[in-house]
Amino acid sequence: MMISHKRAEKRFSQLVGWGGLTAADLSAARHTAAARGVELERVLIREYKVPRNTLLQALSDHYRCPFVEYDERLPVPPELLAGLDGERLSINQWFPVIRDGDTVVIAANRPDDPAVVAEVKKFIKAEKYEFWVTLGDDIQWFIQDFLHARPGLLIGTERTGLAFWRNTMAHWRTRLAGYRTELAKGRTNLGILRWGLGIVALSDALIRMNRKAPELFLYWMMMAAGLSLAVLGLSGYLRIRRSRMNPPEHHTLVEVTAATLHFLENYHFIEGTGIIPTKQTMLARLGDFLSSHCTILYPSPSSRERTHLARERNVLAGQRTVAACYRTIYARARTGLAFIRTGVSFSSLGLGLMHYFGAGLLTAVDVLLFVAGIFMIADGAMWYMPVRKEQAELPRCPVSR
Repeated sequence: MMISHKRAEKRFSQLVGWGGLTAADLSAARHTAAARGVELERVLIREYKVPRNTLLQALSDHYRCPFVEYDERLPVPPELLAGLDGERLSINQWFPVIRDGDTVVIAANRPDDPAVVAEVKKFIKAEKYEFWVTLGDDIQWFIQDFLHARPGLLIGTERTGLAFWRNTMAHWRTRLAGYRTELAKGRTNLGILRWGLGIVALSDALIRMNRKAPELFLYWMMMAAGLSLAVLGLSGYLRIRRSRMNPPEHHTLVEVTAATLHFLENYHFIEGTGIIPTKQTMLARLGDFLSSHCTILYPSPSSRERTHLARERNVLAGQRTVAACYRTIYARARTGLAFIRTGVSFSSLGLGLMHYFGAGLLTAVDVLLFVAGIFMIADGAMWYMPVRKEQAELPRCPVSR
């Protein structure tokens, strides 16, 4: 039952002067609500940008009672919901929210309405009643979330916990994305280092082959430019290496990923799912564990479907988290392989130059290329080897059952 718009305007008269809202604005909002057949509070929130908390405070001052805002975490006792009809509650806009000893707190959009008081006393048995004001939309949300299953089987509040874990996994995936970005920066600096050493090797060969050429000065300039590029790439890489070869290391990445999937222990005891053989590594076992929960559910009653869909969203978010950890590990392996590949090239080039040209003034440059290649191979192995076993365990694709 919609409250008359003139009376509704009077309820919110205290808003005049707040945030630039004038009496003319309030009157215009009332006419808009009447023309559209909606509550005045909805027009004030959506078109005049009045905060919900401000509207609740205005209603609280008008009715001289506390206000209550919708929160699906409220521990509504199941006995208060027995025998309640959602359609009837929607008409008179009230809902029981709290039992405090002999007192029951009722959230109502019109707490002073005698019809509401009489209906509450008819359906809710208690020695004392307290009526707290709330918005009409809040009443609808209470009805949708707390009357979608039989008393004693309410699982609507579970969605808050599931949403918390989805946020936790999203935060961790963001961190993993930042980790992969740092690894990409490391490979970019490796490319700069590779270009620098390549120019050094080219200028070394040209100087030895054209010792009296007029372009000799140009070749030395090329070598200086190559050394500068190599130093620039090496300094950028070392900054990233100092931060990324320390924690979080490979096992830390996997352990934190496992911690973000802890919600499975509390929310996903699903019967009838097949048991997949466990693989060797922790991350692969996590992927297998998630696959056993990727099921298509047909909830009964159908009003409980939102919570089951929330569970499915968490499973899918968990699979994305495992995949993000795999991508990060593979990015680490690609970085190591890039170093090994570059190290093999330059160590071979250094040996080839020493063998072809023999000892001389520029032999130090050949030795530099050879030693740099050896260090790259060793450093690349440190990046790659810890994830070699994980690479052998391919992640299982989720299959709906």
